[in-house]
Amino acid sequence: MSTVLLVHAKGGPPLGHVLSRTAARADVHLLALSALPPAVAGSVGRLCASVTTPGDAGRSDLVSLIVSRAREVGADAVITFSEYAVVAVAEACEKLGLPGAGAAAALARDKRLMRGAWQRSGLPQPAFRPVATEADLRAAVDSLSCPLLLKAAWSAGSTAHQIISSPGDVSAAWARSRQVMAESAQLGFAELHVAEAEADFVVEEIVSGTAADWFDEPGWGDYLSVEGVVADGVFRPVCLSGRMPTVEPFTERAGITPAPLSPDAQDRVVDLARRAVDALGLRDCGTHTEIKLGPDGRMWLIETAARFGGAMTVPQIEEVFGPDLVGMLVDHLLGRPVAWPEQALTPAQARGAAGSLVVLAVDGRGEAWQDRRIWDFPVVASGVPLSPDSELSVVAESSLPEGSVVPVYDPAGGANTMAALCLLSAADPRTVLRDFRTLVDALPRVLPAAQREEASA
Repeated sequence: MSTVLLVHAKGGPPLGHVLSRTAARADVHLLALSALPPAVAGSVGRLCASVTTPGDAGRSDLVSLIVSRAREVGADAVITFSEYAVVAVAEACEKLGLPGAGAAAALARDKRLMRGAWQRSGLPQPAFRPVATEADLRAAVDSLSCPLLLKAAWSAGSTAHQIISSPGDVSAAWARSRQVMAESAQLGFAELHVAEAEADFVVEEIVSGTAADWFDEPGWGDYLSVEGVVADGVFRPVCLSGRMPTVEPFTERAGITPAPLSPDAQDRVVDLARRAVDALGLRDCGTHTEIKLGPDGRMWLIETAARFGGAMTVPQIEEVFGPDLVGMLVDHLLGRPVAWPEQALTPAQARGAAGSLVVLAVDGRGEAWQDRRIWDFPVVASGVPLSPDSELSVVAESSLPEGSVVPVYDPAGGANTMAALCLLSAADPRTVLRDFRTLVDALPRVLPAAQREEASA
């Protein structure tokens, strides 16, 4: 049987899903760069041939660590599904002579390099400037049009986003973004290979999007994502996922598969995603491309990642359309034939719909909850009236333990302040959207109130 070294770090699809699909294709050796989620710790020993957790000394040269471990286990493929380990794994695969994202992987990780590559290819995106100091940021604000969005170049999950409405916001935004990146690194949500990556930023103009020209029903967000894969350098689109509107500033609340676009609109979106991925020169990896939707058919690229979408995007695709993307990518990396979709799958081909909701302490109007609440999924499941055939579940490994106080939402912290991740299956994407809106409105009402001592903890 073939052997795969799976490099685990925070983020990406749930580890339990990834492990089970990979283990069905090969012997799996796990290199754990982050702590294993308690919800899957029991199954790891059953699914993995070995589990290695390196000490701090071994992480100082992450590429060498991966290469060494791959050689020790005789790996036929090395793979990761974490944003924070993509570059290190790609470089290790290059040294090992194994298929991987390739030498261009950093272009799909560093937002400064990514936007530079798209600019050279003439692709639509917001005007931007790379910034490394507060002085750089001030100069960028003078040359761009406010409002602007300050982003950490190597972040994920909308972490450290700050809106700059005028030059007077620069100092506070710069200090806050740097503080959040330092805090995120302590939590393990940080680039694992590039030294001092938390100091790199990009600032860009905020373009005005609209969902009204793209969706038949109100309530959708003004952006979506194209899920796909690059196999032997050729982009293979799989499907589109829609979104609920973000929480200020731009924190994602929910992803829904499929995105109910018209065939013509889907074709245009996929074409832009293809050009975006091609411009980065990736070779063998999953892809996740986010696109902002504007009036009159306008679109702007947000970002592309050299890995599959995080949260429950991959399980949603498998439930709705059938393809096991994790297993298919593993097969491809092992040199086995894979029948990728001939073109992006459409809503007409879907078997229902599925969506994942990030539980944040923010109501449907985008306002913070008035008081602190306790996370209690059984109460949610029994107390929120959803559509008759909808099924709601909680993703335990991506959620706080039952009885935890729901964190106060921090706009700069993004997804770092989530309490839980819920999965909903329904008859169609419109039902998922309506049920999620019902759920968001009901959460601060049905969840138990926290006692004063708990809330201050």
